[in-house]
Amino acid sequence: MALKILITNDDGVDAVGIKMLAKWAKQYGEITVIAPKREQSAKSHAIDIRGAFEIKRVPFEDGIEAYSVDSTPADCVRYGVIGLKRKFDLVFSGMNKGVNVGDDIVYSGTCAAIFEAARLGIKGIAFSAFFDGQEAASKHFDKAYRYIMDNDLLSENLIYNVNIPYTPIGIRMTYQGSVYYSDEFVLDETAGENMYRQVGEQVFDAEPNDINRDTVAIHAGYISITPLMASRTNMEVYEKYAEKA
Repeated sequence: MALKILITNDDGVDAVGIKMLAKWAKQYGEITVIAPKREQSAKSHAIDIRGAFEIKRVPFEDGIEAYSVDSTPADCVRYGVIGLKRKFDLVFSGMNKGVNVGDDIVYSGTCAAIFEAARLGIKGIAFSAFFDGQEAASKHFDKAYRYIMDNDLLSENLIYNVNIPYTPIGIRMTYQGSVYYSDEFVLDETAGENMYRQVGEQVFDAEPNDINRDTVAIHAGYISITPLMASRTNMEVYEKYAEKA
């Protein structure tokens, strides 16, 4: 059965990664691309509830129906479901230019798109690769997707975060690691008075020997597949104290 698939990203509707993802996904059904007009990296799950923003139909490769949204990835998903009033079977987000692992999942617009999908009751998969590894990673979309489908993982959990290395040696089910970048505020005098930038360098995970952490698995050469949840409730603590109420 052909699926109805919404594809978005946080790198922008003209990004190379989303074109690769859409071209691959066509084999599985009817594709609608709804992506940000401009890059929205690290915008997390933000939506615009104050101002008006531009949404328009734009040309896309292979004649795929596509829309440019001058807002965030979460708003792109919302427009597809709430604005266009369409029912989608799956949301694919990516392919992101840069892996989304560890603490960075919190900031990722790529992952936020599938969190919004889950909030709306739709299954979703986010795809990411190293900054210079998108072309190599695109050859392994099917390997990751078939693993998820063959194991019927979407019946167990709504959304998954997939990170693909340059040359995968296998697939690992992983959990979210910890810090992936060291962060610093630096003065940028070229931008003007009192202007600062946030900069970061990649650092090793706090548990570098745990291959089941996404931050470690991706550098060991594994396709990392992490089951994510939109809920932020610690159910163990909740259930412990709810019984005492």
